[in-house]
Amino acid sequence: MRSVVILMLGTTLIVSGCMKVGPDFITPPAPVADSWMEPDDQQLMATSDPHEEWWTVFNDPILNELVEDAYQQNLTLQIAGLRILEARAQLGIATGSLYPQQQQLGGGAAAVGGSRNAANSAGGDLHFKDLSTSMDAAWELDFWGKFRRGVEAADAQFLAAIADHDDVMVTLTADVAQAYILMRTNEERIVLANESVAIQERSLEIAENRFEGGLVTELDVHQARSLLANTRATIPRLELGYQQAMNALSVLLGQPPSDLSATLNSPGHVSGIPKVPVTVAVGVPADLLRRRPDVRRAELQAAAQSSLIGVAKADLLPHFTLIGSIGLQTSKSSLTRNGSSSFSDLFDSDSMTYFAGPSLTWDLFNYGRIKNQVRVQDARFQQLVVNYKNTVLRAAQETEDAMVGFLKKQQEAFFLADAVKASQRSVDISVLQYGEGLTDYQRVLDAQRGLSLDQDALASIQGSAVLSLVSMYKALGGGWQARTGQDFVKPETQQEMAERTDWGGLLEEPKQEADETSKDSDWRWPDW
Repeated sequence: MRSVVILMLGTTLIVSGCMKVGPDFITPPAPVADSWMEPDDQQLMATSDPHEEWWTVFNDPILNELVEDAYQQNLTLQIAGLRILEARAQLGIATGSLYPQQQQLGGGAAAVGGSRNAANSAGGDLHFKDLSTSMDAAWELDFWGKFRRGVEAADAQFLAAIADHDDVMVTLTADVAQAYILMRTNEERIVLANESVAIQERSLEIAENRFEGGLVTELDVHQARSLLANTRATIPRLELGYQQAMNALSVLLGQPPSDLSATLNSPGHVSGIPKVPVTVAVGVPADLLRRRPDVRRAELQAAAQSSLIGVAKADLLPHFTLIGSIGLQTSKSSLTRNGSSSFSDLFDSDSMTYFAGPSLTWDLFNYGRIKNQVRVQDARFQQLVVNYKNTVLRAAQETEDAMVGFLKKQQEAFFLADAVKASQRSVDISVLQYGEGLTDYQRVLDAQRGLSLDQDALASIQGSAVLSLVSMYKALGGGWQARTGQDFVKPETQQEMAERTDWGGLLEEPKQEADETSKDSDWRWPDW
């Protein structure tokens, strides 16, 4: 028995240092530009910034509070956290494959009675009772690294699940900010529309007075009423956009659509559309490779698939397995004293039985099934390599689009601000001249219509510029860093799951391993 144990331990030590078939993953080269396409703009700085809490640049405490609430309450983010636990458990399954894959503990009791008329029964003991217990095991040795490659794949998938969680955080933060900015933009546009209504009501009053005095025709009155009605008609449309943005924000906060006015207008809130900062640190394009979670996820998915090529290749080679059994067995014959059925000697050392030895299997005649499985895994790997490169390209495109949108919309807002000033002055002059009878109402009509349109366009483009900045921060991959040191799954959810299932230490372990890369050691302890 001692020799068997020594043989198994020695074989295990040898196997732990054996080769691993299949490719070792190397991050594919990614097409990255040296600089952005707007390098000379003074508002964009090439200095690197992790953008951990980029939403704070707006200096809006309400927005800060909404982002924090979304982190705690958003349901999509909670699902992403639970997927991390699922991936961690899958890693535990892969780790368990490094150890004996089949173990069976069994036992039995039997009473046997034979026929005296049967062949070869003369002089035999035809009646006896048997009791036995044994433990059988089979351990396919990881001679070619099949199971270690499986652990590599599961480890990369685990880290990819964390990157997916981070990507959800980036999207969530941007969605909250965009919904909030849309609400503030529509809020500002409603205020401006009401101001235009007040101005046009005053103009209508002047037109009615002049008509009653016989100074103008009824046409001026109806033109004034038409303009006023059209301006009033824009308010319900803006209120619709405001309500829809509020509903979207409510869902992002993990609650049914509800009135958030009390929160949005709480003491200390910043009225109007959030202001953009004077300068924005954008770093260089290469920063996207380490900052954007979707790029990391694409890389880790390719790494996991690379390991699966090795898993498939190992099936082309011989399988070495250690098999063994150890147990106890005793029998009592009816010919013994008084036909005693006592089995007190089952645990006697003389009752021990065992066998152990190596086994070799080789799937030689598989008619191309295994080789084609390797080809399947290799084709999938190549797809993921291309997907990684494409993800990097799309990340660069999204950043460039948001960057140029941010800059150009601010330029547009600058010119529209001048237009609003001119339109305001036109309204003042035209109303004054109309009241004195120096011009017709058409001039007033055109001036007031132009002011209303220019003010609404300015508010809209100012909100759009802020939205482009949010899109740029999202494209740069900021916001996920806020989860550092935090649980991926809420404590109350952990408690609920722990009461339902024995999770061991896995409920807390992902937080500890979130920022680790794959472990260097090929051998790991199982997750009991």
